[in-house]
Amino acid sequence: MKRGENNGGYKNKGLDNVDLQILAILQREVHISNAELARRVNLSPPATHTRVKRLENEGYIDQQVAILNQEKLGFDLLCYIFMSTNIHQEKEIEELENSLKTMTEILECHCLTGAYDYLLKVVIRDRQDLDQFIRKLNKLGVSRIQTNLSLREIKYSTVLPIEEKQQV
Repeated sequence: MKRGENNGGYKNKGLDNVDLQILAILQREVHISNAELARRVNLSPPATHTRVKRLENEGYIDQQVAILNQEKLGFDLLCYIFMSTNIHQEKEIEELENSLKTMTEILECHCLTGAYDYLLKVVIRDRQDLDQFIRKLNKLGVSRIQTNLSLREIKYSTVLPIEEKQQV
C-alpha cells in the first residue's frame, strides 16, 4: 500500500482504521472510559485497552495532559518572539537551546529557516514580566528579537487532523 491510499499512509506505520479511530477519540476526549471507547470502535474492552497501551508504547500517544486556561490563571500576555543569534558553534548552540528549554515562560520553541533562527511562544503575566523575560533572553547572546503580542485567539487546537486521512 502506498502513502495516500485507503487510510492516508498510516497503515505502513502500523496503524489501521481502528487505531486511527481510537487516536481521534482520545485526542478530543482523554477522560473517556475504556468501555465507552470500546463501544465506539466496536471492540471488546480488553482488546481496546491492549490497543491503547500499544499506541502509547509505540509513541503515537506522547502524553495525556490537562490544558489550563491561561487567562483565568493570570497570564494576560501571549507573545510570539522571533529571535536571531550570532552563535554558530555546536556547543554554544546546544547551551543556548538548553537554556531556552529551562525557561518556564516558553510554551514552544522552534528552530527556523529564514530571517530568524528561533520562534518562541511565550506566556507572560504582564508587561513588566515581559520586560524581564526579554532581558533574560538578551543575556543568552541574542542578536535580534522581534516580539509580537497576541491580541486575541481565533483558533487553538491540539487536535491533529487524522480523521481527514481516514476518508481518502
